[in-house]
Amino acid sequence: MTSEPPVGVALENRLMSNGIYVTDVAWLDDDPAADDLPRDGTGLTLTYETVSESAAVTSDEVSAVVRTLLSVAEEREWTPGRLEVTSRTTDGALRGRWHVEEEWFAGLGTELSEIEFSQRVLETVDNVSVDT
Repeated sequence: MTSEPPVGVALENRLMSNGIYVTDVAWLDDDPAADDLPRDGTGLTLTYETVSESAAVTSDEVSAVVRTLLSVAEEREWTPGRLEVTSRTTDGALRGRWHVEEEWFAGLGTELSEIEFSQRVLETVDNVSVDT
């Protein structure tokens, strides 16, 4: 067992400073041991609320989530699998969804530049109209 907090807790703690409040994290393979020591390629779903004035998912919040996940993954010597994300308002209304493919994480810095990686991720954003 590690002295580091579980991945979900680490994400929650670090994203708060960006106005992103994690409400749910789940491993895609439902491996209960994965939270402490995820295997390379283990994917996860993440749901968060944001205090953003924008009714849609912004590139800044996508960037903050991806950078934070990559930082946590690097510290744990782990390559994330597919990431499926849902963004909500603080009232719980759906703002949008986006994802990152496992291959994009694996190819980042070798087959994909940071710009190519970012473009692919931002192309997955599916915004939902929220009445403000």
